[in-house]
Amino acid sequence: MSGQRYIFHIDVNSAYLSWEAAYRLQQGEALDLRTVPSVVGGDQASRHGIVLAKSIPAKKFNIKTGETLFSAKMKYPGLLVVPPHYELYRQCSEAMVTILQEYSPLVQRFSVDECFIDFSGMEWVAGDPVAAAYTIKDRIKDELGFTVNVGVSVNKLLAKMASELKKPDKVHTIFPEEIPQKMWPLPVEELFMVGRATSKKLYSRGIRTIGELAKANPEWLKLFLKSHGLLIWNYANGIDYSPVQPQGALEMKGIGNSTTLSFDLDDRESAQRVLLSLAETVGTRLRQAGMQGRVVSVSCRTHEFYDYSHQRKLLNPTDCTKEIWETACELFDEMWQNEPLRHMGLRVTEFSQNDLIQTALFTKSYDKQRKLDRTLDAIRVKYGPHTIYRSSFLHSGLRALTGGVIENEEYPLMTSLL
Repeated sequence: MSGQRYIFHIDVNSAYLSWEAAYRLQQGEALDLRTVPSVVGGDQASRHGIVLAKSIPAKKFNIKTGETLFSAKMKYPGLLVVPPHYELYRQCSEAMVTILQEYSPLVQRFSVDECFIDFSGMEWVAGDPVAAAYTIKDRIKDELGFTVNVGVSVNKLLAKMASELKKPDKVHTIFPEEIPQKMWPLPVEELFMVGRATSKKLYSRGIRTIGELAKANPEWLKLFLKSHGLLIWNYANGIDYSPVQPQGALEMKGIGNSTTLSFDLDDRESAQRVLLSLAETVGTRLRQAGMQGRVVSVSCRTHEFYDYSHQRKLLNPTDCTKEIWETACELFDEMWQNEPLRHMGLRVTEFSQNDLIQTALFTKSYDKQRKLDRTLDAIRVKYGPHTIYRSSFLHSGLRALTGGVIENEEYPLMTSLL
């Protein structure tokens, strides 16, 4: 064997929108969302209004990921907006990984729509690395219905930078000898790990391209960027020794939900109801995953778009809806300054498996509540999520289960795409 290292980076083009388009075409729709100005975003009527993904035609109107739907519609009034379906996206990601694992046992998920493959040594089985990259790209397009970019190089950093070149449906290489031609002319903000704040500091000191960063004195960079300056100097020079770390299913580091309210919330009682509705969905998902979490976090956004959050570590991990809710209410009371709110979120992290929990002495028991939770879960699975809910939501104007939960009966499992 040559001993040459080959790393691929696979990046789905406009992932959420591509997956929506592929599914809808599979279900018989005539319109391909990717061919018209369109975005995946929230419901404007209920103020869930952020662009999560955009089509290439939408880019021509300067529509950007993360901006409000209101702003996007101002740029192009005819913009087509479709709501997100996260369970669908997870299924598409899993289907893609299944194909990638045919080419190497070393596949690392970088995000739901990005993966790294260590192809080193596999050229003796799967052929020339660049040819194999084209095969992977074409198989995903033909078998799953969406397109990807594949970057090929000798390390993860260069492979990722290569996949970010011209899109969509492309294979690009940035081998070390190609760095001066393909990477150094790019604006410095296009380098991985160079964000807005860092690029602003670099621009103020006359560094505007990746090449200028690569040729800068690393000790000088450390003076104003500390250790991060050395990291991005290495990246600018194509230096990266990080391994591809294979993983199984998408690793959950936390389970959370959030909601943008249809009105500005300005009273404690309503805020507690919103937290309860979020705790219902978060608790349900924890129990479905067979996990308990030790850290509870609450986040809020005011009507003036100021964000703040608070968290607490529990003595014992929990999946109990009531315990999560009570902790969330305490956190909310500690941080709320009586300002109107338009967005609230709840998250549980630091997981343990249910069968590994040892309850501490002198703590409140939630055993009866956990039995109740499981009974409610069973009823909702059998008869639907809205068949039973707490009486406090009657006539409240608030949903009993709130947040980004996908209801299977509203979005059936994909068939041929998987």
